[in-house]
Amino acid sequence: MDKQRLDFFKELLNTPSPSGSELPAAKVWRSRVGEKVENISSDSHGNSIAVLNPEADFKFMLAGHIDEIGLMITYIDDDGFLYTGQVGGMDPALLVGQRVRILTDSGEVPGVIGRKAIHQMKPDERKKNVEMENIWVDIGASGKEEAKKLVSVGDPMVVDVNCRELTEDRITSRGTDDKAGAFTVAEIMRELADRDLNICVAGVATVQEELGIRGARTSAFSVNPDAGIAFDVNFSSDHPETDKKKLGELKLGEGPNIQRGPNMNPILNKCLFETAKKHDIKYQVTSAPRATGTDANAIQVNRGSVATGLIGIPNRYMHTPVEIVSLSDIENVIKLVTEFLAEHPAQRDYRL
Repeated sequence: MDKQRLDFFKELLNTPSPSGSELPAAKVWRSRVGEKVENISSDSHGNSIAVLNPEADFKFMLAGHIDEIGLMITYIDDDGFLYTGQVGGMDPALLVGQRVRILTDSGEVPGVIGRKAIHQMKPDERKKNVEMENIWVDIGASGKEEAKKLVSVGDPMVVDVNCRELTEDRITSRGTDDKAGAFTVAEIMRELADRDLNICVAGVATVQEELGIRGARTSAFSVNPDAGIAFDVNFSSDHPETDKKKLGELKLGEGPNIQRGPNMNPILNKCLFETAKKHDIKYQVTSAPRATGTDANAIQVNRGSVATGLIGIPNRYMHTPVEIVSLSDIENVIKLVTEFLAEHPAQRDYRL
């Protein structure tokens, strides 16, 4: 991955965007995409929508959600400790001992997540699962009044773990789910800006996917596409304690994950397979026999229905502060969909 593209990816990953508070990351995304497209806009929900060739009759939508999981202050006790609820879902045990970045109207406030020391726990306490009510955020305040001068109930926060390159091909971050998808949409739009298109392409960095694929619902209604592809991370099965019989086989570095299932239009999938073979792009196939819980769900059932595809980016350790993805997988997703859309005819019948 070239340096400019990788620098943008790192900036996007490091910029906080818990669901409902995506604007800082959305600004980074819009700045990167806006210089290459005909139109770029936002809506009252927070979705960022970039458009190429807007006058074409056939509309194709690309969607990757830019929100990440996080926490929100629910209570400040008399001693100045903060209690939180989850924005999205994660294992509370992973939060113990983490640093956090609290997003306030006046700027970021640092904090740490504390818990009773193991030395003070009774044997039965050590065996219990960590619960949100048994951990707290410490911002160093001497009491409630000092804490309230710094933060407020309702302020969101993210775990303070920046991305890091593990190898030339592997990168770890708290937010690859799904800034990897939003990044992919941005780079496809930039690539397509230099190609002659027969169709209109709308690239969307959607919001609030972690709260129930909300941004994809509202943006798909506005765009009103004929077809679309959602990009999200998917569970890799190439690490210990995974069951390939349940997950299927999916490895980092082996290419895009084209998913098959009720949410995905088989004609669109067939065209993706043909494009991959034509351009010698390796890919992997997994099945999703039920609703996927991704933006593809919302796009598919928009208005009178939309022919929808779902391309996954293999991801280890989903919904943890140390998710891992392959840069070459992302590059191959960009190449696959860029070629697919550049070759897309002015009209294509995806009806079954």
